[in-house]
Amino acid sequence: MTEKYNWYVMYTAPRAEKKVAQRLKEKGTEVYLPIIEELRQWSDRKKKVQRPLFNGYLFVYTSKERLWEALQISGAVKFINFSGEHAVVHQNEIDTIQRIIETGVAVEVDTDDIDTGEQVKILGGALQGFQGECIQKSNQDYFIIRIPSINQSMLVKVSRKFLEVIKQ
Repeated sequence: MTEKYNWYVMYTAPRAEKKVAQRLKEKGTEVYLPIIEELRQWSDRKKKVQRPLFNGYLFVYTSKERLWEALQISGAVKFINFSGEHAVVHQNEIDTIQRIIETGVAVEVDTDDIDTGEQVKILGGALQGFQGECIQKSNQDYFIIRIPSINQSMLVKVSRKFLEVIKQ
């Protein structure tokens, strides 16, 4: 019987995502840790810093039988469960996250329940071709990418002129 591999969601100790990802890679495990770059302001300087997109989370490509092995890494806390089942992230969700990170667009993460927005297609810019939903928040339009397996949403600011409403 061959083991079935999936993307599982690991929760790590605070600010340990990069170390845990590195240790898992050293053990030969495939890991995806979405990293974004942002400009931080201190009293005396500005600096670009890289930080995980989802605080405390990373994605581990492994089999259910090997989850325990991955948890033996220092800094690993647990795998996320919903209703007693391990949260599995589909490859298309990983691909979407990767594509958005690669474009370099500014991304916010929101864990609040977001009302359903209007269905739209992005007509231009780095995310051209993406279909999803658009909401207004603080008088700005945001394109929502929902990641239900970790109960998070990625919000990308998109100018209304680049959006086409999809008729239902």
